[in-house]
Amino acid sequence: MMKTSLTVAAAVAALSLAGCQHEETKPYEEVRPVQAMVAGRNAGSVGAAYSGEIVARYESQLGFRTPGKLAARMVDVGSVVKRGQALMRLDPEQEALHVVAASADVDAARSRVAQARVDLQRTEQLLARQFASRAELDQQKLALDQAEAQLRSAIAQRDASANQRSYTVLTADRDGVVTAIGAETGQVVAAGQPVVTVAADGEREVAISIPESRVDELRQAKSLQVSVWAHPGRKWTGVLRELAPGTDSVTRTYSARISIREADLAVLRLGMTASVFAPDVEGTSAIRLPLTAIVDQQGQRQVWVVEPKTSRVGLRQVTLGSPQDDSVIVLAGLSGGETVVTAGVHMLEPGQRVQLPAPEAASTATSGGAK
Repeated sequence: MMKTSLTVAAAVAALSLAGCQHEETKPYEEVRPVQAMVAGRNAGSVGAAYSGEIVARYESQLGFRTPGKLAARMVDVGSVVKRGQALMRLDPEQEALHVVAASADVDAARSRVAQARVDLQRTEQLLARQFASRAELDQQKLALDQAEAQLRSAIAQRDASANQRSYTVLTADRDGVVTAIGAETGQVVAAGQPVVTVAADGEREVAISIPESRVDELRQAKSLQVSVWAHPGRKWTGVLRELAPGTDSVTRTYSARISIREADLAVLRLGMTASVFAPDVEGTSAIRLPLTAIVDQQGQRQVWVVEPKTSRVGLRQVTLGSPQDDSVIVLAGLSGGETVVTAGVHMLEPGQRVQLPAPEAASTATSGGAK
């Protein structure tokens, strides 16, 4: 009886050991929790906004053509000026002295011409009486020609000095408003030094700065809308007129000018904060994903797409558009409706099973405007 009990216990132990060994050999599959979103394609376009300020289409930096001491300033910043209106005046004393000296040179040259003509007439009379030679006559003709040339030069110098005197008064070259003053009364200025800036009446533009990642985005925009902070309910049509070929040495951004069609000068005042909105920079529809969803492997941009039935992931190659802040537009590779992993992409392997968040925590890609 004792022997039978031992046999039964041994059999039970053997079966238990076999069961444990079977459980240990069962392969273990890691299920990795990830964050994901459903890539959605909307009918609207993806917009982009740029901030800037209202500026004049034409702006003149005016300076004197001659150096001198500033004697008077007739305008202030904000003054409305007309074409030909005097803005500043230099001390004219020095230029007046130049005009007096040039006029004296003209009088001296006229006297030399008159003397040369008298000498020529006398030589002709002496030649007729055989008291002078032909060579002396030719010499007197040459002296008269030289005196007349000197007179013409003196007259030109006098006229130039008179012009220089007129340059002591700086006038506006067009109708507009004074936006900057670069010199004050009593200051000595050089020729060509900008002392007054005048913004011309008429066209208005928005000056904006574009980071290098958004240059192509602005070029591809089919339409632009301009609004100002002071009048949020109004919009104007804008057109890209100018885009700098190189970046600013300090900000490393590209300067651009957006012309405003049918600008209301009474509303769009210089210096106002403006916003330029491009409602369709990427076409009629687009898919936007966060940058954290993009996997860059050997120069190829890919995303992890989750198979709904098996909850396993696979890589999908995509073509990307312009990045904006922390997101990017997908131009090709996704058709919409795919579940894309947005966090934990560098810890996955092809075919790996993943655990998605609760349905209420999942987000859907939309076509909101760029912030």
